[in-house]
Amino acid sequence: MCREGVDGDFSLLRQRLLELDADTQVAAIGLGGTDLFLNAADRTFWLRETKPLVKLVRNKALVDGSGLKGAVEADTIRHLREDLEYDLSKKRALVTSAVDRWGLAMALVDAGVDTDFADLYYILGIRKILSSPRVLTRAVRIIGPLAVQLPFKWLYPSESDHCTEPKRHIWTDKLYHSYDIIAGDYKYIRKNIPDDLKGTWIITNTTTSTDVDFLRSRGAGKLITTTHRLDGRSFGTNVMEALLVAAEGEKKALSAERYLALLTEHGLGPSVQEL
Repeated sequence: MCREGVDGDFSLLRQRLLELDADTQVAAIGLGGTDLFLNAADRTFWLRETKPLVKLVRNKALVDGSGLKGAVEADTIRHLREDLEYDLSKKRALVTSAVDRWGLAMALVDAGVDTDFADLYYILGIRKILSSPRVLTRAVRIIGPLAVQLPFKWLYPSESDHCTEPKRHIWTDKLYHSYDIIAGDYKYIRKNIPDDLKGTWIITNTTTSTDVDFLRSRGAGKLITTTHRLDGRSFGTNVMEALLVAAEGEKKALSAERYLALLTEHGLGPSVQEL
């Protein structure tokens, strides 16, 4: 496995994808730092900026984690309830962006968790929290086709890392402190994280040992990652999906059921850390 970056340069990305597609040593490509499409509210929304990349790769699978994401994140909630016997019914959760984590968001709702959704704030900068899955679904169906026409960097802070200072203010501090669980993409969660998380559970994806230390310093109670920890970090779903597709020798994404079966077979379930 090899991880590469292009510093947000789409011309370099297109060139590299053509090279990787022609490389006989490459079995599958996992695209990170952006999405090809979003599956939410019974719709598929292709991003205008990245959709053309699909046509560049003809000889092997190009995946972005979306095929795996919904399945593993919903199964993470099942794991907490059934395998670890956590009672989630009395918890309150904030999902930073449900449109990007639809499986996770709906699994929390189905588990009886009092769940709110911050899509309008994290994606569009509107200080409005949605409390109804029904209203959320309507909003996603109306706004989704418009939002995916925008440059991806306007929608997601892909350039931020562990050195980026969180943008704190009173509104977001109060928001975070209102919930037992903050769930969603780690970069969204970290973007406005308060100084004291007061034992809050974090359910997220890609984290390094540095991120774990950071969350511990902020007083998080538990860190639950939807993908397995390997060598001190949990990898993004794009990496895990590409690995599973390559292991199967396929040239296209697998079914959600097959992904879960392979993860179980190889012992690559979610991770729970007490902080």
